[in-house]
Amino acid sequence: MAFSSSSSSSLSSNKILRKKYDVFLSFRGVDTRNNFTSHLYSAFSQKNIETFIDDKLIRGDEISPSLLNAIKKSEIAIVIFSEGYGSSKWCLKELAKILKCKEKYGQVVIPIFYHIDPSDVRNQTGNFGVAFSKLEERFKDRVKKLQRWRNALREVANLSGFDSHVIRYFFMILICHIKLIRIFFSVICI
Repeated sequence: MAFSSSSSSSLSSNKILRKKYDVFLSFRGVDTRNNFTSHLYSAFSQKNIETFIDDKLIRGDEISPSLLNAIKKSEIAIVIFSEGYGSSKWCLKELAKILKCKEKYGQVVIPIFYHIDPSDVRNQTGNFGVAFSKLEERFKDRVKKLQRWRNALREVANLSGFDSHVIRYFFMILICHIKLIRIFFSVICI
């Protein structure tokens, strides 16, 4: 990844102003909060990786400005795609904000596919597609919003990520990946 000096200096000044968390976790609570996500959060905490996990949002509430701000102030966003992720307007609003931060600030986005195939997320097929179709029913009169969400799902599913089925060295690899990103950003900020 090459940066020109002007782009790296603007990226580094944006990063210095923004950074509060190393990682923001985007996930569907019902699907992964008490298993995969809690284990991932615990592994990050043990390695002193400052991680934002939303455990205060109540079903039916709107996404708070503080949650959107936490996304903006995170160096890395990890999106944990699960079967029900596509049925949650919260998750998709988070995903849209994450992509804005990727574009504007160079935020690193890492998808994790939790018991689903990346192509099902990319194309909204399989069980993921069934869940997304429930959301489509609720938002059928908001065609542009649905299309933005479809595009966001496709874009993130096309990124290089991790399959939760291959768990043996998963946490170690992910932690090393985060540490390398930290080193990279510390070098361009000098």
